[in-house]
Amino acid sequence: MALLSKKVCVTGGNGYLGSWLVMKLLNHGYSVNTTIRSDKDMSFLKNIPGASERLNIFKADLNQPDSFQPAIQGCNGVFLVAHPMEPDASQSQETITENSINSTLAILQACIDSKMVKRVVYTSSVASVMFGNKNSSSNVVDESSWSDIDLICASMPSMATYMITKTLTEKAALEFAGKHGLELVTVLPSSIHGSFIGPEGPKFVYFLMTMFFGKADAYNYMSFTELVHVDDVASAHIFLLEHPEAEGRYICSAVETTPEKLSEFLSSRYPEYQISTLDSSGESGRAKSYKLSSKKLLDLGFSYKHGLEEIYDGALESFKRVGVL
Repeated sequence: MALLSKKVCVTGGNGYLGSWLVMKLLNHGYSVNTTIRSDKDMSFLKNIPGASERLNIFKADLNQPDSFQPAIQGCNGVFLVAHPMEPDASQSQETITENSINSTLAILQACIDSKMVKRVVYTSSVASVMFGNKNSSSNVVDESSWSDIDLICASMPSMATYMITKTLTEKAALEFAGKHGLELVTVLPSSIHGSFIGPEGPKFVYFLMTMFFGKADAYNYMSFTELVHVDDVASAHIFLLEHPEAEGRYICSAVETTPEKLSEFLSSRYPEYQISTLDSSGESGRAKSYKLSSKKLLDLGFSYKHGLEEIYDGALESFKRVGVL
């Protein structure tokens, strides 16, 4: 897509993916407006090369979607990355999902009202596809699949609220965009892992590194054996903003492994650490019954740059940087 100017907005710029995306965009010569929710120290964003000249930081809250309007003004592209990862525990799943949908649609309306936004890229999740196709004889999951809400609840009750919210918000966003003639592309990453630029390790990245701390918790949930480096996810977002033929949904998942193979890989590659093995942790989680397909993204011309080695090497170096390992 030919942008009138290289000015874009990234919501949730202080998050794991959001901050990496801001860095990539600045490296690509974009001017970036980004939103943050809190008043935490944002020096790690301000210290990115190019930030002093081309990064503006706005405070905005998903509970107040109108607060995103100043950051969107003047932008040709918008990346909707922000998502409530720690919603109010007193709220029901239905309320959390409704709030997510309402805030997302309000931000999309602000994009329309700006008269400047040419395309929006929304960060969804493979959670919105991997619990679908229950009547299909194929175990290959692509963008035509939509997760079944009842199956999510039965399969992953501990993460059901997040997964349901992602699924229904993406669906509502696509329907809204189609109705109003707004160009919207959704990115469906698998488990995002690897390096990080913030001062703290993202919680889910920490979770996928628990084996380095002598714990085996992650193996118990290794139905999530699809991984993708944060840099590849950020690159996919930019690629899909810029590509003139991009439309609809795109699964973004680079690495497929198994709990057994991951255990062997980590023990072999990092012998200096007392990495817990699968055998010591008992059975792994839900039996895997699907295979994610990134064919649509790859056919458009995208290519992944990072494999399992780079994913864990990067995460390890980042945790060393912040003094955790």
